[in-house]
Amino acid sequence: MEKIYNVGISGFGFIGKVHAYAYQNLKFYYRPVPLKTRLFGVCTGHAETARRAKEEFGFEFATDDFRQLVEHPEIDIVNICSPNIFHRDQVLATLASGKHIYCDKPLVCSSVEAEEVEQALKSYSGIHQCTFHLRFYPATLKAKDLIDQGSLGQPISFRISYYHSGSVDPKKTMGWKQEKEMGGGVLIDLGSHAVDLACFFLGEMEQVFGFSRILYPERPTKEGKRKVVEAEDLAFINVKMKNGSVGVIEVSKVATGAQDEVRFEIYGTGGALRFNSMDPNFLEFYDQADPDEPIGGKAGFKNLVTVGRYPAPSNAFPGPKFSAGWLRGHIHCLENFLECIRDNRQARPSFYDGIYNTRLLDKIRLSEAKSAWIKV
Repeated sequence: MEKIYNVGISGFGFIGKVHAYAYQNLKFYYRPVPLKTRLFGVCTGHAETARRAKEEFGFEFATDDFRQLVEHPEIDIVNICSPNIFHRDQVLATLASGKHIYCDKPLVCSSVEAEEVEQALKSYSGIHQCTFHLRFYPATLKAKDLIDQGSLGQPISFRISYYHSGSVDPKKTMGWKQEKEMGGGVLIDLGSHAVDLACFFLGEMEQVFGFSRILYPERPTKEGKRKVVEAEDLAFINVKMKNGSVGVIEVSKVATGAQDEVRFEIYGTGGALRFNSMDPNFLEFYDQADPDEPIGGKAGFKNLVTVGRYPAPSNAFPGPKFSAGWLRGHIHCLENFLECIRDNRQARPSFYDGIYNTRLLDKIRLSEAKSAWIKV
């Protein structure tokens, strides 16, 4: 009988439900699924929310103690979706257990914690993956393929942006993502994604120089009090890559009018790419080799129809011509992880990618503190 891998999810807020959705819906998108899985255990910070998650989503057991989740003998995969500040302890405990581990970004909150995880990985033999799901849109996969093929020639410059507008309102109450002591701030929240995309497309960074801003010095709490804001609302990062290209990364939760908007532009000697997640079905590609005569010839940016196209074993449900979506990127990210467990090969983006990402974010913070370029 084919093994069913039992999954334990730690943290069942927004992103925990996203991951649960992905596990439960893999069968619609892949034939066959890489592994059969079952939502087995759930852990939240309060016994009542854990009990409610168990009842509503069909988990076998629920707990408010992470140790009970990671030590449960029937759990094969631990999925970490808890607030950032808890990642370090939960990642280390899961690595020590030997179970496979899928952790939402950021992997951890500091370079010190990243070093601890790197040391723990030396004696770990399971499969690990960090959920940088923006790598897994059809358009970003196509962009990576074009870059690797040399279609852009030598990369010259780039701009990557990730915009939200949820913190423009000064009356918005503070949640943990606005609290520095909880591992909050836009740099670690959205910036980790944007920095990872830059590395995914163009390799390692050489130097960084960052700047951030807190829009309002105080915000209301859920208890009706006022609290000093220490976590940044927007950040700009100037970057020099090891491949010689230069770029700007901008992340903001005070980009008025934005929804969940990821943009990238990459310019090279042989071509260019442009993308906006608000129009997720197309990747714009300019080929420098296209003739521009007569009367413009065939030169110009072209919309590559990436839409909902994924490689096998995807069965392109509901169809290759239907619009791509945010959840679909998460599902393909998870499929990649499960496929690697099945094949016993290390997944990418791995925890090593997450470690590198965390160290980059610390270098960016250091550059702002010193008002200087910092070598990576």
